[in-house]
Amino acid sequence: MIKIIKMFFIVLGVIFFILLLALTYFFITDPYNLRPTLMPIIGEMVFPNTVSDTSTTDSETNTSSSNNSTLSPAQKQALESIGVNPDSLPSTITPSQEVCFVGILGQARVNEVKGGATLSAMEFFKASSCLK
Repeated sequence: MIKIIKMFFIVLGVIFFILLLALTYFFITDPYNLRPTLMPIIGEMVFPNTVSDTSTTDSETNTSSSNNSTLSPAQKQALESIGVNPDSLPSTITPSQEVCFVGILGQARVNEVKGGATLSAMEFFKASSCLK
């Protein structure tokens, strides 16, 4: 009985160690670019070049204004809510980028976004590889 309990805790220890290694890998490499969303303040202190906020605030109306004029106000607000600076996005989309978006999101959804619909956070993170 003691051997079984001992083996159980050894297996749990190994699983815990593997999870710690995996979390460390994902924190350091940040393959899905989640660090700015999950930890904007800590991310700015530890990795100063990953989060940049250059949008200006109009103090009279208390709204944000961005230089990217191709986005609707709702799209800009949705991007800011997930921690993405709208000014960091390109103002024009190349045909190859559009093909990539269609491959990930589908033609109907791409047409909706062109018409002013907002992307969900998950859709943005899936399609962010097309912007590189």
